[in-house]
Amino acid sequence: MTDNWDFAHNRASEAVWTEGLREIFEYRDLGIKAATKGDYIAHIVKANGKEMKDEVQHWHVHDCTFQFVMVLNGWAEFEYEGEGVRRIEKGDCINQRPGIAHREIACSKDFEVLEIVAPANFETRIVDAPVSAEAAE
Repeated sequence: MTDNWDFAHNRASEAVWTEGLREIFEYRDLGIKAATKGDYIAHIVKANGKEMKDEVQHWHVHDCTFQFVMVLNGWAEFEYEGEGVRRIEKGDCINQRPGIAHREIACSKDFEVLEIVAPANFETRIVDAPVSAEAAE
């Protein structure tokens, strides 16, 4: 699987921020998607100052086999199926198990995370709230 992967060096001084899954964030691709031929993606996601509702604030799942999130700055509150409401803050990390339903409740204006996901091209699907949902809709 890894024999065809390439070496990658992504320089902070050459960072390119783009639009992505959510309009309230900017994304910096760290070169892992290309280097691993789509097996993984690693990107930094940061709040861009826009305040608006979007589909990811609804209950949803990501069709992936691995999702790691580390908070680099700020905070966010998420609700996870069977896990309840979790506030993640700078320095915290999460292994978000495959298929877990979740939703964002709120995030700080300076929220920024490192996210690593496999595969790189994963789908996000809106789902019904699980029975275990705690927070007000």
